[in-house]
Amino acid sequence: MALQDHDEMEADVEVRPYEAAKIAGRETVMEGTDMRVTVLTLTEAQCIPWHYHSEITDSFVCLEGPMVVETRAPRAEYVLRAGERCEVPPMVAHYVHGLDDGAFKFLIIQGVGVYDNVSVARSSDQGV
Repeated sequence: MALQDHDEMEADVEVRPYEAAKIAGRETVMEGTDMRVTVLTLTEAQCIPWHYHSEITDSFVCLEGPMVVETRAPRAEYVLRAGERCEVPPMVAHYVHGLDDGAFKFLIIQGVGVYDNVSVARSSDQGV
């Protein structure tokens, strides 16, 4: 399946100003000019809202879960249990939450490139 190009994705989303998600915990493991590694802890009903990155790939490793990484363009859903991982390439919008809104913890490796976080929501998304 081919990835939808950026112009098509932009036409389908509303770009919002970046605001860090309010979550239970953030622990920086390593941060450099073009890469960073963080452990994120989310309690029940917390999530990382829909967003994408212009240059970097997000590599997720579930530490405690299960957790879900959803993408659009291409639309996919990855359910990860402890020890499982997945990657989301640049320019692919994604949303991260616990399975059935449960608590979860994951390691995220972000790079290589300049970090940005572009919040997005389709007009049909309620509450995102």
